[in-house]
Amino acid sequence: MTETFVLRGAALALAWFVLLNLVSSAAIARVAGVLATRGGSRSAAYWFGLRLFPAAVAAAFVAAVFVPSYWMYEPREYGEGFDVSLAMLAIAAAAVIAAAALRGLTAWWRASRRVRAWMRTAEPLSLAGANIPAYVIDIDAPLMALAGIWRPRLIVARGLIDALTPEELAASIAHEAGHRRAWDNLKRLAMRSAPDFLPATAAARTLERRWASAAEHTADRLAGRDSTHTRCALASALVKVARLTPLPAVAGEPISTFVGGGEIVSRVERLLDDRALTSPTRGASPRRWMGAAVMIVAAGVAYAPLLRAVHAATEILVHTLP
Repeated sequence: MTETFVLRGAALALAWFVLLNLVSSAAIARVAGVLATRGGSRSAAYWFGLRLFPAAVAAAFVAAVFVPSYWMYEPREYGEGFDVSLAMLAIAAAAVIAAAALRGLTAWWRASRRVRAWMRTAEPLSLAGANIPAYVIDIDAPLMALAGIWRPRLIVARGLIDALTPEELAASIAHEAGHRRAWDNLKRLAMRSAPDFLPATAAARTLERRWASAAEHTADRLAGRDSTHTRCALASALVKVARLTPLPAVAGEPISTFVGGGEIVSRVERLLDDRALTSPTRGASPRRWMGAAVMIVAAGVAYAPLLRAVHAATEILVHTLP
């Protein structure tokens, strides 16, 4: 009986995951369609959160709400069978998760293959300001890339070193260090591996493109926040790289390149605008802290009734499935 209880709980968890995922994916696709027609700038965290929202909401609901609800309120003394609809929903959820894992593994493998190809001819490189292993390679493209997640490496084309001044090179290295501090390669892999219904849709491409652009602006800001001279050098380096041979495509791979987010014009304009990069950041106001505290208390009070409501909703779901 215990095995039946656990298996049925797993099937119901997968069913809830796929249903909430589908609804959330449709909502985010709609939101992305609206945002694509609007201007304005948003932070990289904003776009990253939107991209992961369907999978995160579905997983959080299952782990924090459904599983405790099922464990507390589902009777164990008798078992119910598995109807075809429940089994199909569970299979669909498993397929979504498997497809996401395959996408992530494929992106990781492609990135690893690309880095291995670069490293065959790579030579160790000593660069001022680079606090990670750096290598120079002989390729035609003006490449500067941060490769890897846990043990990142900075890979630079020899032609790029020759084309940039020492100040421009140092600013470019500081830019890549910004990607490292933000864990942008891990975020790229997370978006590629998100188990949802957004991949291969215009919404996913819009969100990932907006995130990449915002991530580049963030890395620019981190590189030049302390020096007007560094910002000017970075802007000059961007213009030089943009005029050279286009970079090889690494879209979807956990590799951060110097001009990977595109939008060179807007990046240069913002780098040369002191107000955009030196405006003071504001901490959370007391009102926001008070609001967060009230929400936490309200969530704690409503948690037990929510578990009962979700168990009732689960029973309704099971008995209304065709």
